[in-house]
Amino acid sequence: MTTSPRQKILIVDDEPDIRELLEITLGRMKLDTLSARNLGEAQALLQRERFDLCLTDMRLPDGTGLDLVQHIQQRYPQLPVAMITAYGSLETAINALKAGAFDFLTKPVDLTRLRELVATALRMPVAGGASSPIDRRLLGDSLPMRNLRKQIDKLARSQAPVYISGESGSGKELVARLIHEQGPRAQQPFVPVNCGAIPSELMESEFFGHRKGSFTGAVEDKPGLFQAAHGGTLFLDEVADLPLSMQVKLLRAIQEKAVRSIGGQQETVVDVRILSATHKDLDAQVSAERFRQDLYYRLNVIELRVPSLRERRDDIEVLAAHVLKRLARDTGQPVASLHPQALESLKNYRFPGNVRELENVLERAHTLCENRIIESQDLRLSEGNCAAEGAIADLTQIDNLEDYLENVERKLILQALEETRWNRTAAAQRLSLSFRSMRYRLKKLGLD
Repeated sequence: MTTSPRQKILIVDDEPDIRELLEITLGRMKLDTLSARNLGEAQALLQRERFDLCLTDMRLPDGTGLDLVQHIQQRYPQLPVAMITAYGSLETAINALKAGAFDFLTKPVDLTRLRELVATALRMPVAGGASSPIDRRLLGDSLPMRNLRKQIDKLARSQAPVYISGESGSGKELVARLIHEQGPRAQQPFVPVNCGAIPSELMESEFFGHRKGSFTGAVEDKPGLFQAAHGGTLFLDEVADLPLSMQVKLLRAIQEKAVRSIGGQQETVVDVRILSATHKDLDAQVSAERFRQDLYYRLNVIELRVPSLRERRDDIEVLAAHVLKRLARDTGQPVASLHPQALESLKNYRFPGNVRELENVLERAHTLCENRIIESQDLRLSEGNCAAEGAIADLTQIDNLEDYLENVERKLILQALEETRWNRTAAAQRLSLSFRSMRYRLKKLGLD
């Protein structure tokens, strides 16, 4: 009977005591190790041997761990590499994550944390494998979507916190799920939480759990969201809606990788990857002191922007076909088809609600249409959100171009403000304006 070869780890550190500690610990995990004292020795071993993981110190006699991370990213992109940094050097660790490191450890090395990191890294699936769900679930072949798939594939091979930005309805939770499912935590829980939907008085209990009798109504022990996501991924949707008091507690949980339930005497270690998202402009929230800057830097190690549907109009046809097939399957009816003029109407629509709005529009049209053919009138699109191509129906009706354009601008800004409940930052983002530009236009149009 043949046995599968043992997985091999490359250890890079100039301190003999650290190398020996790592070799012994990994040996007890039934892993083979090879060690290098500097960058040159590490590069030579990488050229000669195949490794499943690299652990490198930040400071090396002939370079830095960042140099090795970049070398591995260029020549061995499938190899996860973890950085070992001095205690308290968070900025160095974040730079390593941005450069492509899988994760980081701080000195003195916590052996429990080391074993967890190694076990997670060794579960890394092969990138681009046949089981990849990205192409099947993230539809569209436009350039923004091709770039988004590449970024998801790369970020799935890291444990760096990712902040997913984008408009409401653009698919931020789906992107978070794909990052989770493509990575080494795929077999562990994915726990999504809408931060804006939890009452402020229940937040601490929801996130960290509580012990029986810790407050009125606590009739039994209850684990929190961090405990539920242990080993997996916690997705904080609409994270900008967290009150400042909760932001402090969340920051501590992320930094310490441990939580204390309400009424509990001891902290519980949690191994959780944090992904977060919001449709709000977090930079503006930080500037307005509604979001803590230190938490922002911990969550936004890497930002991933999800494009709006307006930025990928070429994908509307394939998205619509997918939605109509699903509606036919769900209702047990034949698949409805889009009349060419109806498809053109969809392509010329602004879709302030993005993919979610497209689904709602098609579901309504699917119900209203005759003979399984969806006409333009079945879509019932809001005229105010039609693209500029159809906005000027009759040039002879325009007496003064400046007045006309000012009126169009006023209508679009008012509509964006109404859709975002008069949140100026969100309205500016929806219109692809800077906050300063938005403020100028509001003053110019007398809307401030």
